[in-house]
Amino acid sequence: MRPKRYDWRTGCSVEATLSVIGGLWKAVILFHLLEGKRRFGELSRLVPGTTQRMLTLQLRELEADGVISRTVFPEVPPRVEYELTEFGRSLEPILLTMRDWGLSFQSRRLGEPKPAKDLAA
Repeated sequence: MRPKRYDWRTGCSVEATLSVIGGLWKAVILFHLLEGKRRFGELSRLVPGTTQRMLTLQLRELEADGVISRTVFPEVPPRVEYELTEFGRSLEPILLTMRDWGLSFQSRRLGEPKPAKDLAA
């Protein structure tokens, strides 16, 4: 797989990070791979909001960026496993911090009073 071309507009290192892990599914996929190797079907169940095509595209991009590795076993039917590379493991503190922030945000939002309904409707 050939590496993708980057067109970083700002030159900011945060933009570079987001170009690799940004989007709706990549960080979620990476978070699940923190626990170890996963097969495609497992990832599909863990990320139920994605289509097979989108999951495949996201996995290919992560592989092209050197963040995950893909191992195909010569079996019938073929078995494919995905896992974080050593470079991908360097994202662990970022992903865990994102998880912690998300839990805090969810807790905060759930604790807020619900907006009053519009009485004019």
